[in-house]
Amino acid sequence: MISAWIEKKVSKEFSLEVEFSIEEGSFVAIAGESGSGKTTLLRVLAGLENAKGELKVGQTLWQSERFFLPTQKREVGFLFQNYALFENMTVEKNLLFVRKDKELAEHLLQTVELQELRKKYPSQLSGGQKQRVALARALMRKPKLLLLDEPLSALDSAMRAKLQNDILRLHKEFNTTTVMVSHDPSEIYRLASKVFVLKKGKIVDEGTPKEVLLKMQGSQKFTFSGEVLEIYKSDVIYVVVVAIAQQIVEVVVSSEEVGKFYVGAKVSVSAKAFGANVELIE
Repeated sequence: MISAWIEKKVSKEFSLEVEFSIEEGSFVAIAGESGSGKTTLLRVLAGLENAKGELKVGQTLWQSERFFLPTQKREVGFLFQNYALFENMTVEKNLLFVRKDKELAEHLLQTVELQELRKKYPSQLSGGQKQRVALARALMRKPKLLLLDEPLSALDSAMRAKLQNDILRLHKEFNTTTVMVSHDPSEIYRLASKVFVLKKGKIVDEGTPKEVLLKMQGSQKFTFSGEVLEIYKSDVIYVVVVAIAQQIVEVVVSSEEVGKFYVGAKVSVSAKAFGANVELIE
C-alpha cells in the first residue's frame, strides 16, 4: 500500500496538493490536461523534488515533515519519454550497470525480445528498441514502485501496442506497483486498474478506467488537450478534426458551435460513452 499526502508550491500561480492511497501491486494511471501537475507528482514520488507532507510505501516512510529518503535509497524504477541510456555502453551493460545480475538481465532482454541485440550500442537501435531497453533497465532494480511518464508517446501505434504488452507482462511478473502518466485513453483503459484525474494540482476524479473514461455526466469530465487540424461539413453536420497525442479524432459539432473553432486552435475533448464534446482552451 502506498499512502501519500503531498503539498508542493510549484509557482505563484500553481501548487500541487493531493492525498491518495494505492494498493500494492496495482497499476494506476494519472491523467489530466497539460500543466495539471502529473509529472511533478511523479518527481515527488521519486524523490527528485521535495514537498511538504507524508509519503509511505508499505511500512516504510519515504517522506515526512522531518524526514526525506533520498532518491537512490527509494526502490523506484523510472521510464520516461527520453530513454536516458548510456551511449558508451552496450545494451547488456546498460542493464548490468544498475545491478550486476546477468541472469536477471538475460531474462529481461528475452522478455522484451532484445537478447540478440545485447552487444549493440544505443546509437544502433531504433526508438522502440531503445524504449524496450529502458524498460528492462528500470526493472533491473526489482523496484517496489515503477514510474512511467508518457514513455510511449513518441512511438507509432504498432510499437506502442508491443510496449504496452511488455509493460503489463513485467508489471504482473514483478508484482510492481506502477504509476503511469498518459494522455492516451486506450492505453489507460488497457493497462490501468485505477485512474486519478488531476486538474490544477488537485485530484478531481478517480475510479476504474471504465468509470472515469465512460463517465457521461457531471462537471468533472475526462478531457484531453489537442489541436484542430481541419473543419469540414458533411451533409448537414460539421466535423472538427483534432490531433490528440498520437491519435486523430473527429468530433461532430452543431452549426451554432462551428464558428468558434479554427485550424490551429487549442481545444479540450471530453470523452463520453457515445460521443465527444470539444471546447476551446482559453
